[in-house]
Amino acid sequence: MIPTKSYAAYLPDQPLRPFDFNRRAPGPHDVHIEIQYCGVCHSDLHRARGEWENTHFPLVPGHEIVGVVKEVGNSVTKFKPGDLAAVGVIVDSCRVCESCKGHMEQYCDESPTGTYNAQARDGSGYTRGGYSSHIVTDERFVYSISDQLDRAAIAPLLCAGITTYSPLKYAGVKKGTRVAVAGLGGLGHMGVKFAVAFGAEVTLLSHTPAKEADAKRLGAHHFILSSDPDELKKHHSQFDVVLNCISARHDYKTYLDLLALNGKMLIVGLPPENPTLDPFAMIKNRRSIIGSMIGGTDETQEMLDFCAEHQIVSDIEVIPIQKIDEAYDRMIKGDVRYRFVIDMASL
Repeated sequence: MIPTKSYAAYLPDQPLRPFDFNRRAPGPHDVHIEIQYCGVCHSDLHRARGEWENTHFPLVPGHEIVGVVKEVGNSVTKFKPGDLAAVGVIVDSCRVCESCKGHMEQYCDESPTGTYNAQARDGSGYTRGGYSSHIVTDERFVYSISDQLDRAAIAPLLCAGITTYSPLKYAGVKKGTRVAVAGLGGLGHMGVKFAVAFGAEVTLLSHTPAKEADAKRLGAHHFILSSDPDELKKHHSQFDVVLNCISARHDYKTYLDLLALNGKMLIVGLPPENPTLDPFAMIKNRRSIIGSMIGGTDETQEMLDFCAEHQIVSDIEVIPIQKIDEAYDRMIKGDVRYRFVIDMASL
């Protein structure tokens, strides 16, 4: 067993605090990683504060994990001690359904095993995430990362990065594609970076005028103030793709109306309430709405390699673990540009 320090939510109405537990000893196919950085995702906040059902306490959140390999099982072929490595949103799956055989484990027929708050497939209890000093994971779900990029800024790529890379790739975004990114936050800022790197003509849609300067800094070519109906109307039927990163309640029709013939709205933001849908906005221009959830193991490694090639990382603010509750409060207020990352040396 591997003694592990962490921060955990003991109850939803209490601050996170230290929690010690044991990780399993590495099996033949396992990689033991000493965690250096862990990104902070909105889902961490929702789980830690009991806002989603089926949350099991004490909860150790975190699924954007970067660190150094400490030891490997005797059947591991991709890693050796001293290598940089990363772990993302899932750590296991059934491995036998068609999705898993195609390395699209996020769509596993039995549901993938999340990095935290999921029943481990070996019956050992619930998984515990990256707000911790160590993790042990099957090598299938461990990724190689570049030593030429800021390690802390790599961490959010394991969630926000792959969540936006995958649908843009699926939609065939390439040079000349007209892409609008709706919402400039943790997801949206990565969507802008990837769409620009794919060669698209990129427009940022935001309710906040002050976001225009940041959008241009990130590479966006144009900015539309989405709180101005007249401004939006000028751009009806203009875009091939709208990457919808908005997690607040909003009207889908507003963004469907921006799509040209055969346009696609890619859904990655999850509003708190189910949206209403106007079918007339869809039948015009033969528009479609496409959902997307993170990415599988092959695509996640592809995304990380693409980021290494194009020098893409997340915009981050590094915090000590002791400020995690303050970071959650700031996330609710939108006071982060654009992802918090925990320096696990602070444990």
